[in-house]
Amino acid sequence: MRHLYLNGAWVPSTSGEGIDIVDPATEEIVDRVPAGTPTDVEAAVAAAQAAFAAWAATPPADRAEILAAAARLLRDRAERVARVIATDLGAPYAKALKIHTLGPADVLDFYARTAQAHDGEAGRVGNSRVLKEPVGVVGTITPWNYPLHQVVCKVAPALAAGCTVVLKPSEVAPLAAYELADVFDAVGLPPGVFNLVSGRGEVVGEAIATHPGVDMVSFTGSTRAGRRVGALAAETVKRVALELGGKSANIVLPDADLKAAVKAGVANAFVNSGQSCSAWSRMIVHRDQYDEAVRLAVATAAEYPLGGPFDEGARLGPLVSKEQRDRVVRYINRGHEEGARLVCGGTERPFPKGFFVEPTIFAGVAPGMVIEQEEIFGPVLCIVPYLREEEAVAIANGTPYGLAGAVWSASEERAVAVARRLRTGQVAINGGRFNPLAPFGGYKQSGLGRELGDYGFQEFLELKSLQF
Repeated sequence: MRHLYLNGAWVPSTSGEGIDIVDPATEEIVDRVPAGTPTDVEAAVAAAQAAFAAWAATPPADRAEILAAAARLLRDRAERVARVIATDLGAPYAKALKIHTLGPADVLDFYARTAQAHDGEAGRVGNSRVLKEPVGVVGTITPWNYPLHQVVCKVAPALAAGCTVVLKPSEVAPLAAYELADVFDAVGLPPGVFNLVSGRGEVVGEAIATHPGVDMVSFTGSTRAGRRVGALAAETVKRVALELGGKSANIVLPDADLKAAVKAGVANAFVNSGQSCSAWSRMIVHRDQYDEAVRLAVATAAEYPLGGPFDEGARLGPLVSKEQRDRVVRYINRGHEEGARLVCGGTERPFPKGFFVEPTIFAGVAPGMVIEQEEIFGPVLCIVPYLREEEAVAIANGTPYGLAGAVWSASEERAVAVARRLRTGQVAINGGRFNPLAPFGGYKQSGLGRELGDYGFQEFLELKSLQF
């Protein structure tokens, strides 16, 4: 069994108990991590508190060099790390390498440059000098769907700002976080600046959220769990950043390139086997083009063969766990019950082993159906018709979420006008690429605060005014 990473050393958990890590493609146990305890969290927070003053006072150039060195070493180890992620998560190896490993290395590099440029000054206002200082000890609680990216999106800006960190990775796919801890250890990050406590959310996560020595909690996960974290953190009035669920809409206006919009929409809905909070899981298409859009979507879905992470030609891997597969199957069955029309995919097991769900598309989906309202977190796309532009906007805004979305039109001006009416944190215009330097986060029940870029860096800073 692995150990925890506390105060610069690998140490056993006080529980002596472990959590099995299961390969979702084969259902075999591939590793075991500690089931951490509140006592372990106490030790991690104490180490982070003790390290904070020195790390906050470390020259920005020195913090930058450590982050840059971590990015270089992560790239050097990229193939190994990608194989770990592919096995742990079930993602196709090529995606595990490009998106799940090299992408986080780029984020580390960005925050190295950000640390280098940060002088702690925010300017002058009248007779006041305004400073930006690190918030303190940050507790980070991360999900399994992007098991390295989501960690780096929190840890890198926190370290760049001068904060110290206690990380709880998801117990479902924690191995990438262990790889990052090993990278930080190898590049000489001072003891206590970064600490890793694996374990279950209701034990380790709640201990972090309630600990009075944690100054900020940054959480990514479901909206339900985010509400719990926010409520617990409020007891000690700590800062909270929440990146939560989504049910994002892909609006295809009548003058759009329908084929391009549908092809890109299906790709986005199925990325990471649909296990993305920002997936465009609702395609909203004009009634005059609806049947053709459904036909194109079904044809595109056929281009996404299932397979294990190392199977040649596989574009979709398994879902991360049996629990996740069962959850998605329940939603597909609910779609049947609600009267939506299954046009491809379904609940049949395509292989005797593994937590696979075929790429699934529902037509005849009406606003208000459960499958149209709730985050499914699997390769399930709902196609919803509309008659008027204002109706499309109302459907898009008609869920509790507001994380991402898309608008397609031959007129960029028209697409932007519609995008500005969407209550959501990001909107892709005619397939605009994801930008890791832009702020990422949501409106409504999709969360609080932003990640990535300079906006994500600012989350980990406090403002102080000096009056003269």
